[in-house]
Amino acid sequence: MKSTANGAGGRGWISRVLGEVGAVALFLARILRQCVPALRSPRHVIVQTYNAGGRSLIIVMLSGLFVGMVLGLQGYDLLQRFGSESALGVAAALGLIKELGPVVTALLFAGRAGTSLTSEIGLMRATDQLTAMEMMAVDPVRRVVAPRFIGGVVAVPLLTAIFDVVGLLGAHLVGVGLMGVESGSFWSQMQSAVEFKDVNEGLIKSLCFGLACSLIAVYQGYHTEPTASGVGLATTRTVVISAVLTLVLDYMLTAAFL
Repeated sequence: MKSTANGAGGRGWISRVLGEVGAVALFLARILRQCVPALRSPRHVIVQTYNAGGRSLIIVMLSGLFVGMVLGLQGYDLLQRFGSESALGVAAALGLIKELGPVVTALLFAGRAGTSLTSEIGLMRATDQLTAMEMMAVDPVRRVVAPRFIGGVVAVPLLTAIFDVVGLLGAHLVGVGLMGVESGSFWSQMQSAVEFKDVNEGLIKSLCFGLACSLIAVYQGYHTEPTASGVGLATTRTVVISAVLTLVLDYMLTAAFL
């Protein structure tokens, strides 16, 4: 009896997960249908892109600087053991562009902008603003969700590029300024070793992470329980699910590119 109950519980858990995945997929299809009509109001999309990306700029730049500095220290310590300190620029660039830049930016975006999107839409749900739009024959997905979704998808690749640039400057600051690596070899080896496919990999990762994090944020906000505790729970779920999904997608995309 106990094993049967455990089996039923396991199947029930799998069914709930699959049901949730299906609901998210249907919601994504609904958003994509409204993206083109939402773009007819570019001012609204630009405002949401600024809210998602511009207001996250300081934390992204600050994190990129210190991640690059740490990468410069650790990379120099590792390469020094093999007498290859001049390759520090290559190691820093590949590490930032292909891996650290997209992943850390997505995690920061989920923690700052993702929670903001969820709480904003969730508050509109809790105060019946979304219901009022439906009663006035205004589609809340087109008016509220789609512009915020587009803004998040656009903002993450831009933030990732800024993170990479600032991170490289941080690695240069430590490697050249503190460790004595020649500035010419730092940049020249990086330029000769980093290829377009490496940049393309980072770009595709950032786009996928931006889509996933933005989708989770607006989905949790739109389907939150209309209570204060429901909004708080939806905000927490946004951070947890976005972080886990980012890491899972990172592994899958890295395996696909390799």
